[in-house]
Amino acid sequence: MIIGEIRRYLRDNSTLRVSRSLKDIAYKALKLKELAGNELLSNEQIAAALETSVAEVDMALESVIEPFSLYDSVYSESGESVILLDQIQDTNSTEDIWVEKIALVEAIKSLNEKERSIVDMRYYQGKTQIEVAEEIGISQAQVSRIEKNAIEHMKKQILI
Repeated sequence: MIIGEIRRYLRDNSTLRVSRSLKDIAYKALKLKELAGNELLSNEQIAAALETSVAEVDMALESVIEPFSLYDSVYSESGESVILLDQIQDTNSTEDIWVEKIALVEAIKSLNEKERSIVDMRYYQGKTQIEVAEEIGISQAQVSRIEKNAIEHMKKQILI
């Protein structure tokens, strides 16, 4: 009874709320891993032993891991520490991408008003050449020609 109360307390008072059934699967899986000792058990083997799905075992094992704070120290030397947030790379803001965006903006600025308008409608608003032609009042063939010339002009501007 005391062990049951301790388990209930630990289950109900963790950082994240996880269902009782998922935690039970996790504890059974961890118990199997402990009993296996040096033998490494795959989640497929654990799922087979517990007569459940591999996905459920994966979720269950992930549910009992305490979450990390982005401000947890991962390395410390001579009073200075590196936090987890410092180790996360932002692939959307690399220097190359910034340079490319600046070059693209400058290339678009070098276009005349009609070319800029067509490029904006085609690539930023997602309109078809026919929709652009109707909106501007020219033929689809003219839109195609102006767009092609604008892109060639932009390529030359970027490659300079």
